[in-house]
Amino acid sequence: MKTFEYIVTAEEGLHARPAGLLAQAAKKCVSKITMTAAGKSADAKRLFAIMNLGVKKGDGVVFQIEGEGEETESRQLRDFCEKNL
Repeated sequence: MKTFEYIVTAEEGLHARPAGLLAQAAKKCVSKITMTAAGKSADAKRLFAIMNLGVKKGDGVVFQIEGEGEETESRQLRDFCEKNL
């Protein structure tokens, strides 16, 4: 299992568009990806689950990647966050 924390820098937080992009990126992964923010957890492959976390700019999100491709997928997901969120 790999984990990392990311501080959201997008002005709109994880609203519809960035949450949708994140869900699309997560769906390309074979590993299970769980996001945790403010004590709530969500499946990163589900758009509405991400949006229900209510993540705003400046909030920290912990990503937990578990599965066969966790090493590579953790790096890819971190890169995605840095470029898009």
